[in-house]
Amino acid sequence: MPAEHLAGPATAGTTPAPPHRAPDDSQVVLAHIMSDHDTNLYGTVHGGTVMKLIDDAAAAAAGRHAGTTAVTVSVEDMRFLTPVRTGDLLTVRARLDDAGRTSMQVGVEVTAERWNATGPTALVATGHLVFVAVDDEGHPVPVPELRPVTEDDLRRRRRAAERRERRGAGESG
Repeated sequence: MPAEHLAGPATAGTTPAPPHRAPDDSQVVLAHIMSDHDTNLYGTVHGGTVMKLIDDAAAAAAGRHAGTTAVTVSVEDMRFLTPVRTGDLLTVRARLDDAGRTSMQVGVEVTAERWNATGPTALVATGHLVFVAVDDEGHPVPVPELRPVTEDDLRRRRRAAERRERRGAGESG
């Protein structure tokens, strides 16, 4: 990628979004090695550190899908499944589960492995977050339709619809 493409901050509304996207089009993968700086008194990584990585990846996926700034509206659920320790390489994968008119549901999985080894990999956390696309003034803006491609995409969309029903939101997404 040319360096001039990376120069300057991304701002809302700079790239018109296409009318639809597939979930893989906006998937984001972040990797981070956990250090002593990230740990609590018990020698495990702070849950808040993992939560920040989850929110960062989910916001990037939502922003990619929308083609503009996306802000966190809610964390529908977050589960910590096993402790993370110093020296673990965390991989955070975020992708859209569903999109409404201005909102997007993003699913995130976090895995860990030792930084200097290949495998085994453990699922350490999961989360589902809701974002809204906004313009430069912070007003909601429409997002592209999400078009599932695989059976897994369809399953994720169905589960997102179930979560939306449980929270009782008026908007479909």
